[in-house]
Amino acid sequence: MASAPSGFKVRLLPEDEYTHTPDKASNYNESMYFNMFDPKRKTGGWFRLGNRPNEGQAEMSVCLYLPDGRVAFMYGRPKIENNDEMNAGGMKIEVIEPFKRLRLTYSGKVVVLAKPFDMADPARAFKENPVVPCEVELDYEGVSPMFGGETVKEDGSALDIDPEKSFAKAHYEQHMAAKGSFRIGDETFEVDGFGLRDKSWGPRYWQAIHWYRWLPMNFGRDFGMMISIVTNAEGQQRQGGMVLKDGEYDLIKSCRIDSDWDENWYQTALRAHVETESGETYDVEGRVMSLIPLRNRRKDADGEELNTRITEGMTEYRCNGMTGYGLSEYLDQIVDGRPVGAGH
Repeated sequence: MASAPSGFKVRLLPEDEYTHTPDKASNYNESMYFNMFDPKRKTGGWFRLGNRPNEGQAEMSVCLYLPDGRVAFMYGRPKIENNDEMNAGGMKIEVIEPFKRLRLTYSGKVVVLAKPFDMADPARAFKENPVVPCEVELDYEGVSPMFGGETVKEDGSALDIDPEKSFAKAHYEQHMAAKGSFRIGDETFEVDGFGLRDKSWGPRYWQAIHWYRWLPMNFGRDFGMMISIVTNAEGQQRQGGMVLKDGEYDLIKSCRIDSDWDENWYQTALRAHVETESGETYDVEGRVMSLIPLRNRRKDADGEELNTRITEGMTEYRCNGMTGYGLSEYLDQIVDGRPVGAGH
């Protein structure tokens, strides 16, 4: 479980696996995210469903990395009337047993990108690439303890949060095993591998963070990591995450990530150095196998357009003589045409 500053505590209950009663913030968001990667078939994907009930809509994303380098993707903002369930836009997430077993399904369409970089221009990407039916069925099993929860005051009362600057008031993560299938057009991919999931709820704007690097990875059932560096506009940095080893989490005390870039400032490779609270150190090398660039845009109160870029790379990792798979997710605000964290 993540630690909290003095005067606060982190609370996580089995009922937090289900949806919460939304607060009054217009940008209230309750989201669940899952990824998984099959180490033998070199196939994987990630999935997110975020309810924004006070806005009357959800955010739904499906991204599938295929063995030949193609990426299948779909994004939607389906209408919702409440926050009663995680079921919108063809995606449904069911809690079978809190903290232990969950099921994710998707029935809808995807655009199949032979050149995933095309998604830098979404309108053109959807126009020039085939859109086909897609079915996803995945059963998830927790292989780790829970990490995180809701930070509350010592007496259990909620924190006061500025919705304009919030990314989430509660957040937790867990390493998982996953098994199931992807059906894309007339192709079927049976998958069996590992991944990570998270859940958050509370007010959220994607522009609340200046830039971050998020590296979830699995080397098997007994060894995985999540490495995180979050930086604000003033340059203050929060380094953290955890190492899963033999069924226990060892929290990351400090970490460093050095990245290689292409001409678009997309990551192509990385090296991470990790030091944990128990005194262990790890050096990780990552090679990006397939990457899709995504974006989120909105206007601020002054009418100025804010542009956030999120690059999602399926990444092969090496550590301690083992090979694993996961994601390298790099979020940057774009200023003067360039990601603000470029070079980091």
